[in-house]
Amino acid sequence: MVHQALSRRTFLQQSGIAAAGSASSGIARAQSPNRAKLQLGLDAHSVRGMKWKAIPLIEYAAEQKLDAVLLNGFHYFESLDDAHLRKVKEIADSRGIQIRIGAGGVSEGASSFKPTYGTPEEAMIEGIRVALALGSPTVNCRIGSIGDRYRPGGIEARIAEAVTTLKATKSRATDAGLKFAFENHAGDTRSEEVLTLIEAAGTDFCGVMLDPGNALWAMEDPMEQLQKLGPHVLCSSVRDYTCWPSEDGAMFQWTAIGDGLMEVAAYMQRFKDLCPGVPFFVETISNQARPIPFLTEAFMAGFPGLKVTDITSFLKLCRRGKPPEILTAPEGTDPRVFDQQLQKAEFEKSIATLRTHA
Repeated sequence: MVHQALSRRTFLQQSGIAAAGSASSGIARAQSPNRAKLQLGLDAHSVRGMKWKAIPLIEYAAEQKLDAVLLNGFHYFESLDDAHLRKVKEIADSRGIQIRIGAGGVSEGASSFKPTYGTPEEAMIEGIRVALALGSPTVNCRIGSIGDRYRPGGIEARIAEAVTTLKATKSRATDAGLKFAFENHAGDTRSEEVLTLIEAAGTDFCGVMLDPGNALWAMEDPMEQLQKLGPHVLCSSVRDYTCWPSEDGAMFQWTAIGDGLMEVAAYMQRFKDLCPGVPFFVETISNQARPIPFLTEAFMAGFPGLKVTDITSFLKLCRRGKPPEILTAPEGTDPRVFDQQLQKAEFEKSIATLRTHA
């Protein structure tokens, strides 16, 4: 793996190019007949280093001439009081920005579950209230992370918990005219497991929050994931990716869109075909490699029953990929500021790339 110190001049030049490309392509996009088919959005996690709350995130999305912003958790709000939510909605409406929200974990047995907003059922009820106030047609939810595959009962137990939560809040969601969007998060679930979950809960009110980067973590080809889950997708969170062989399996890393193995034009077209009307939210996370040690018994213990034929496309991707450069802050540069600048540059570069195909 190559570690490269990115010079301030080089980094700022790259940032400027990304920003200029984003601004100029906005004009072409406005004239494109395909604009109505694909809305572009900001997943707030892309610029996590800024520590922005809802209002500055909306302002940033408006500056980038986007259509929507995804606030995938209650922590993006200064308050969940009705007055604050009305203010957020008014500002979003004035900027022409649609809001989507997430309520967090719905599996009480997940390692990452925190009762900050009560039980999973209570958190989803709160999510419905917040979604209604902000005009979000969906409430995102998830289990947790790949570590939950190794907890007692495996991922099947966590899926059962999630289904129980979703069924318990179904009537409130349908009465509000909302749907739940379940996210494959941090490698916790593969496509077949996501389908099992939403079908058990009820596809009339529960669909998919599609994350292709996380699919790769669970040894799936993201294009195959889109093909399997596309008809059920209600929300999205997209980034590019690469992977390559390692001694005990593979390594992977997420990238700005256009810098990885994703065939961007083909992916976008398939997304348009299978997920009409669903915003294409960009969640860039990069500059960190992660292991997928599938040649070890310990790792594969979390995927009982998985066959080689189930990961053939993933293995082919690994043969195509190579380790990307890891950028580090130049000497004398505040690492926090460097990360903030890099996150914005990666996001804006991704949007510029997508607009060349929109």
